[in-house]
Amino acid sequence: MDRLIYVAMTGAKHTMYQQAVASHNLANASTVGYKAEASAFRALPVFGEGAATRTFVVDSTTGADMSPGTIQQTGRDLDVAVQGKGWIAVQAADGSEAYTRNGSLLISQNGLLQTRNGQNVLGDGGPLAVPPDSADITIGKDGTVSVIPAGQAPTTVAIVGRIKLVNPPEAEMTKGSDGLFRLKSGTVAPADAGVALASKSLEGSNVNAVDSLVTMINLARNFDMQIKLITTANDNAQRASQILAVSA
Repeated sequence: MDRLIYVAMTGAKHTMYQQAVASHNLANASTVGYKAEASAFRALPVFGEGAATRTFVVDSTTGADMSPGTIQQTGRDLDVAVQGKGWIAVQAADGSEAYTRNGSLLISQNGLLQTRNGQNVLGDGGPLAVPPDSADITIGKDGTVSVIPAGQAPTTVAIVGRIKLVNPPEAEMTKGSDGLFRLKSGTVAPADAGVALASKSLEGSNVNAVDSLVTMINLARNFDMQIKLITTANDNAQRASQILAVSA
């Protein structure tokens, strides 16, 4: 009886956690470059005094769905999308190097090339800076950032840097709580000249809204089932107590 309660109780608890993951994915169905999070159930025995007769059901994040999202043209000069596999290197809040597929970029007040979330885009030598009053900023297929300096002829093009593009094995990537990806080893990925960008385009989220809604419905039904199991276990315990009282 107690084994049923343990499994149902922990199953209901971690079903709610999976529901939160599904809700988070659905909320980011329109987020540029978002990669859906994946989770799964696993069983863990309860260790302690006596026989290992009880088992917990826990939820674990298995990683992220690395499938690409749909690339859409925006016509905006600072919008780029990674074509195929690859990542854009950015500077995380703690100063470390991280990676994203969000290519919606802008120029900060300090002249730094940043993502919409405020992360500095990294080049070969650190954060990329754009000279003030520069005109016609363009980003090439290989990540080269070019501008027309202020007061210069339209044919005068200056290269201010090149966005660091990387392509480490997807199995070695892990997603952080800030939505950025990093190498599991904690090291920095080398630049990869084979990664290409599509200019004036953005990669959409790879979340399928319909699948996420269906998953949320299934998880809600699963939660109800676990609660019914707990109720059934309680009813059985009460009836067993009544039988024992009559027998006494």
